[in-house]
Amino acid sequence: MFGPKVEPKVAHMALKPLKPTLEQEAIIAAAQTGKHLVIQAGAGTGKTATLRMVADVIGDRRAIYLAFNKAIAKEAAASFPSHVRCRTAHAVAMAAVGRAYQHRLNGPRQPARRAAELLGTGWFELGRDMRVSPVQMARIAVDTVRHFCHSAVDDLEYRHVPVQNGIVGADHRALAQVVLPYAKRAWNDLCDKEGTLRFEHDHYLKIWALSKPVIDADVIMLDEGQDSNAVVAQTIQAQSQAQQIIVGDSNQSLYEWRGAIDALQQWDADIQLYLSHSWRFGPEVAAEANKWLTQIGTQLRLVGSPAINSRLGPLDHPSAVLCRTNSEAMRQVMAMLEDGHKVALAGGGNAIRGLAEAAHDLKNGRRTNHPELYVFTSWAALQDYVDNESAGRDLKPFVDLIDSHGTEAIMNAVDSLVDEKRATTVVSTAHKSKGRQWSAVKIADDFAEPHNGEIPRADAMIAYVAVTRAQERLDRGGLAWIDHYPCPDRRAQPGRAVA
Repeated sequence: MFGPKVEPKVAHMALKPLKPTLEQEAIIAAAQTGKHLVIQAGAGTGKTATLRMVADVIGDRRAIYLAFNKAIAKEAAASFPSHVRCRTAHAVAMAAVGRAYQHRLNGPRQPARRAAELLGTGWFELGRDMRVSPVQMARIAVDTVRHFCHSAVDDLEYRHVPVQNGIVGADHRALAQVVLPYAKRAWNDLCDKEGTLRFEHDHYLKIWALSKPVIDADVIMLDEGQDSNAVVAQTIQAQSQAQQIIVGDSNQSLYEWRGAIDALQQWDADIQLYLSHSWRFGPEVAAEANKWLTQIGTQLRLVGSPAINSRLGPLDHPSAVLCRTNSEAMRQVMAMLEDGHKVALAGGGNAIRGLAEAAHDLKNGRRTNHPELYVFTSWAALQDYVDNESAGRDLKPFVDLIDSHGTEAIMNAVDSLVDEKRATTVVSTAHKSKGRQWSAVKIADDFAEPHNGEIPRADAMIAYVAVTRAQERLDRGGLAWIDHYPCPDRRAQPGRAVA
């Protein structure tokens, strides 16, 4: 067999403590005071298990545990005591206001052209053979509403209009002025129980938040606080009747680009405590993680479990390969497929296939409707954008991938992917690896060392997430250059409270 069998999608601790650690005892004691707590929990440190311990000692106070997604909430419900409701924020919103809109959910897919007709969008001319079609205008308006729904503000604003590839500076400001009235029209439709636009779960969540709800609980426990949308964080912070216990890892806050905020850093808590003993990996992986925590600038330092024999070193047969970009992930997939291996791509290949199809159109002299590439009139125009505009840097790895391999090879590789249950290796970006773990992890070579010697904090966070996915073996690959940087041993002491 090429590699070890992949683990389930939702990560579990490799080992579970039989009794509370000193840090957990401090958290339990703090929770019993009724004060607001923020708990910074490092990778694999058993944050959900700790909240379960807290739930056991809060007595008969009504409590609710809010999870990041439905799978985590369901798993928690199987082990938390009966006086704790385990939900997602969406589930709470659905029970309060969402049922009135339930008939609008799960409807048939709405063609983009139909949304354009409903909103009455027209062509937007930017000059230089650059224009936005009515269909794209409708899509941007709907995306603007989505950004608004993730925010904590009460009204749609220009800042909610998402930046489009190839439309920057004054052009973006001009686009935002035209799009905003369409977005407001879309939001009015979505607030109408008899509206006609496609209704999504984030819409009733925002409607609920705007109603200034009071959650029926004496204690609110929020998991994965670093990935909360601003709308959820603000709604929970407004619950003055309840003790608030927020758990997460600020060092894994990677989703700002999709509306998430690091609620832990912004919470008005009375006490901040740490979980640093990882049950996922041993001391060697913990030491590697601490190198990146040093660069992030946090007090947190991880302690690995001595019962897990983690090792660093080269891996020929990893169970997972983690990459910085989607383009490198596809390169890894194609190389493995050429060697005859069964490969899975975390999240599937539909997104990269769609980009490859759009690239195929551009290379053959046709415009594309793909939301990432529709502005460009030709492949040459896209190449010029990624080579000469700073805003095009994110697309450059994809353009280079197409130029190196061609669109047909990319689409054929996507068609050759298998699901994770049948794969010998899973290829993933570091972003998509969050919340997961594998026995043997190899880091790809596209994590570039900075030229000026200063590691951007965001890059250090991505690296920290990547190396802490490994349980037993870690091939540092493209992140081995961290050894060039100092790693002072400045850690949070067990149970230490921070004002």
